[in-house]
Amino acid sequence: MGGKYRITGDKFPRMRPRRRRGRLAVVVVGCGALLGVAGWGTLQLIDVFTGGGGTASAAGSRTGCTTKAGPGASAAPVVLPKPAQVTVNVFNATTRSGLAKTTADELKKRGFRIGQVGNADKVYDKKVTGTGVLLGPAASLNTSPPVLATQLATAERRTDAARKGAAVDLIIGNGFKTLATAPEATKALTALTAPKPAVTKKGC
Repeated sequence: MGGKYRITGDKFPRMRPRRRRGRLAVVVVGCGALLGVAGWGTLQLIDVFTGGGGTASAAGSRTGCTTKAGPGASAAPVVLPKPAQVTVNVFNATTRSGLAKTTADELKKRGFRIGQVGNADKVYDKKVTGTGVLLGPAASLNTSPPVLATQLATAERRTDAARKGAAVDLIIGNGFKTLATAPEATKALTALTAPKPAVTKKGC
């Protein structure tokens, strides 16, 4: 070509169009996102068919498991002493006379072994504002006091680390009116010693 369109020199113009790097970046990002979604979906399918591998609470929320007390298997019953194996000392910390004896007589009818009966010592005399105090050695905290507490559920429970023996003191306070009725006490004692139902999973 001549004239003003004449080509000079040893370099020639590039005839093919420039590459569009922006479009290439968009394609790469799109492919990466597609692969990520596909991988996540695959993991979800594996989790559904295998039951998952997370914690128990997480698995329960994923699979819709619920817990329910089963009527079948049960836990081991709580081993507690019978009333005949519990020695009770009954002390009156109120100004009402004869309260310790009448309470001790009623406990004896219900099967408890009665020890000392009389007035409370000066540490508790006229100083117990509630219905009563159950005082026993530290070793008997979860044995004899809970059994005796079925007869007076509102009594305060205390322990004495220096105390020896297994007897429990029932110190009657100013708020005391009467022991629980025999049917109520029997029901409470049965519930205390009854085995707890096992917890089973449903819908897993």
